[in-house]
Amino acid sequence: MSSGMGERTEQHDTVWSRGTVCAFLLVATGAVMALHAWVPSAYGLGSLVETFLPWLGAVAVLLVLIGLLRRSVTAVIAFLVPALVWAWMFRPELSDHQADTPRHDLVVVQHNVGDTNKDIDGTVEKILAASPDVVTLDEVLPRRIDDYTRAFGDALPHHATSGTVGVWSAEPLVNPTPLDLRPGGVDASWRRALRVEVRPDDGPNVAVYAVHLPSTRLGLRGLNLSVRNESIRLLAKKLADDDADVLIVSGDLNTAYGDRALRPVTSQVSEPRHRFGFTFPAALPLIRIDHVLARGAVVEDVRPMDRTGSDHLPVVALLRWQ
Repeated sequence: MSSGMGERTEQHDTVWSRGTVCAFLLVATGAVMALHAWVPSAYGLGSLVETFLPWLGAVAVLLVLIGLLRRSVTAVIAFLVPALVWAWMFRPELSDHQADTPRHDLVVVQHNVGDTNKDIDGTVEKILAASPDVVTLDEVLPRRIDDYTRAFGDALPHHATSGTVGVWSAEPLVNPTPLDLRPGGVDASWRRALRVEVRPDDGPNVAVYAVHLPSTRLGLRGLNLSVRNESIRLLAKKLADDDADVLIVSGDLNTAYGDRALRPVTSQVSEPRHRFGFTFPAALPLIRIDHVLARGAVVEDVRPMDRTGSDHLPVVALLRWQ
């Protein structure tokens, strides 16, 4: 009697019946990717999902591997859902785009150099390898400003700084203006934004915003995004009021381009989606939080550069006047 029941149980344990939990989770992963805009914003969940959205593909791969170990055909078939959704959503990032335009009007390098980075000469050497016209730096300690200026030398002889952000340029900088993007309750010592104007020969009036937005914090109630998001709204208002021919926002924005919280800014300035271009952490880049965005100019390409002594990778952007 017991032997017969064991045989019937074995017969029901087939390649179709095994791995149903994996199959369900695979379909759910695909649904989250496709419907990420409807993920609630409570506790920072929506921003978290959108910041790490590409990595849901890795979750799907892990789940299908578990399904394969279970010899589950159901899980393998279910894997098609997140795989197709992922491929459709990230098809621009899958191409290693090479800008077709042989001449670019402006080359901008953005780098969070790290406040513990002591290899200033090595960092500057790697930045200058891109032959930039403008460089924006974050986490520049005031006592290090002269060291960076010396290292940039004749290649980028003009500079302006505010707090821990700075701009170095081949052309003179005009009207350097510290920007107050402080969230409520933050004292005046917090200075991490600067607007300067650059006027290239035979070019438009270019306003460069060097920005380092607040980082997020994980607490008992989830991600605390309120401080960063308030700075985003303040930045968006300043961009909306700016009538410069070209606006460039260059900095460590502490979130991915697709994060819904950044939309007040990305609705005004943009960058291309070619390649993922992860920049942080430098040892094993998982997200891209360092950006160069523009309005009035086309950002043809943005790509990470070689690692420096920082925990961020620098990025170089090629811009063309519209």
